[in-house]
Amino acid sequence: MDFGLQLATLPVKQLLETARNAEAWGYAALYVPDHWVYERQGGGDLDDTRSSWEATTILGAIGAVTSKARIGALVLCNLYRHPGTTAQSIVTLDHVSGGRATLGIGSGWTKAEFDMMGMEFPEVKPRLRKLAEAVRIIKSLWSESRTTFKGEFYELADALIVPKPVQQPYPPVMLGGSGKGVLRIAAREADHVNIISDAGRAGTVLMSEVAKVTEDAFQAKIDFVRTEARAAGRNPDAITFSSTIFMPMITETEAKGEEFAAGMGAAFGLTAQQVKRMPMALIGTPDECVAELKRREREWGTKHYILSGFGGPDLAERFAREIASRV
Repeated sequence: MDFGLQLATLPVKQLLETARNAEAWGYAALYVPDHWVYERQGGGDLDDTRSSWEATTILGAIGAVTSKARIGALVLCNLYRHPGTTAQSIVTLDHVSGGRATLGIGSGWTKAEFDMMGMEFPEVKPRLRKLAEAVRIIKSLWSESRTTFKGEFYELADALIVPKPVQQPYPPVMLGGSGKGVLRIAAREADHVNIISDAGRAGTVLMSEVAKVTEDAFQAKIDFVRTEARAAGRNPDAITFSSTIFMPMITETEAKGEEFAAGMGAAFGLTAQQVKRMPMALIGTPDECVAELKRREREWGTKHYILSGFGGPDLAERFAREIASRV
């Protein structure tokens, strides 16, 4: 198992310094969110206190100050950019970084951002159909000399991208989401699937949806992708599965971890044990966290875990030193 770190909300100089440090701490990948503005914790209102940088621009800067870690978005919002722009952006990032770019992309979910900007926010099904078309177009622009495409949402005539990516036939594609619609697309198109709670239908993060991503539900989603991949003629073992640790809590004692998990479980309607096994949580002493991550890799087949950057650089360093280095 290796680990990624999501970098978010920090001032630019601190963000780039953290990126350099994170690579030295051993993180294998560095990610950034893609939002005009973040929601406040708990969802609903937009947060005017936390910096939100344009994803592809800041990724270019991260690529310039690092040399080993993979870099990408977790994840780009397809609705923000034409697939031609996305294809060119990732090609640029791939060359800037010497072949370390990943395309992380999703259908978009934060409705309040679109309302704020006066931009159309389609229902989830057309958003997913648009995402599926975009991924096909991007791959074709990367790998074919010319691309002609006529779909429901996009139409390209003899289109080209020059140069092609450093990575051949193209950079890895990561799709993020939870619903069956996006997981079906991922089964056909993705090299990497990051499974989180479903926010696409509601257009916001609901704690009721977070509570649904239990261990059993997570395993069922992995099984669903594997089944769909086989049906599409793909080897499911070629797909990397990951989750993002949005709720990390490293404690000094096992009792403190139990207390924290019990409190969270009361809010979610789950037991403390169920909370400690949630893929988006990691709770306990460093020894407990190491054992739990090894169990997840063994039982779920997860090969990559991403630490949410909203906990700040100090937590990222401690996680790398006391947990990730031992898994």
